[in-house]
Amino acid sequence: MINVSLRQLEVFVQIALHGSVRAAAERLYMTQPAASMALAEMERQLDAPVFDRERGRLRLNARGRELLPLAQELLERHAEFGRRATGKTLALAGDLRIGASNTIGNYRVGELLGDFVRVYPQVAIRLRVANTGDIAAAMLDHSLDVGCVEGPVAHPLIEVRPWRDDALVVCAPPDHALAKKHSLKPEHFAGARWVLREPGSATRTTSERVLAQLPPGETVMELDQIESIKQAVTAGLGIACLPEVAVTDAIANGRLVALETPFLDLRRKLSILLHREKYRGAVLEAFLDSVSAS
Repeated sequence: MINVSLRQLEVFVQIALHGSVRAAAERLYMTQPAASMALAEMERQLDAPVFDRERGRLRLNARGRELLPLAQELLERHAEFGRRATGKTLALAGDLRIGASNTIGNYRVGELLGDFVRVYPQVAIRLRVANTGDIAAAMLDHSLDVGCVEGPVAHPLIEVRPWRDDALVVCAPPDHALAKKHSLKPEHFAGARWVLREPGSATRTTSERVLAQLPPGETVMELDQIESIKQAVTAGLGIACLPEVAVTDAIANGRLVALETPFLDLRRKLSILLHREKYRGAVLEAFLDSVSAS
């Protein structure tokens, strides 16, 4: 009979999330030898390893990837049992691992987290900011509980819920030739020099859709941060499609100009991502309620 303890499950989950026994031990306030023994005992009971050992790092193997969401669910259900078993109303606590794509993580984090943090201050928020593709991948390997992205995601294991409407604007420095035209037309963009986000980002996807509606131009630079693109455009290196929320300050102080382009569709949807096979405990459900109400 398999008799895996909660402590062994905790060690397994933390190693899976952080890649080493040392990191797991630190997170769980254990000694490293104790964490190693807990993992070894769990693998002995399972009669199979759950990690591949690669140059001092532990990476989930196929068996480990199958068991990780089950282990996470058991730990979350145990915590929920403890809260309910007391018969008292206890403050919601625990960890919530959120992935946010760059626009949301850098410019809309207050909208995403503000209400939840005020109501549930004892929940530890662990926010990872990356591009949409990386967030979707992290959802699939269960290293995030929930994602919030600005790009399209299509995967049978990921549920996509609409959250906010969003829009991009085409930006140029104030002295750019396009900024001086009174009535822009698509043909005015022929040969334009563009500064783009890196492939895999949602802003890049929208930018490519926009460029397909215009005469051919030239991509002069690819950068992985919106602030870097703003600096490049301000310096006269090119023009760019950027999230409206990210350039409000630069437009207000005159460093950038938003070009009038009614002939372009610059709208997009911001979405919440959920893994269809992940257990949705009290902390995650409370977060989903907060973003639905905001």
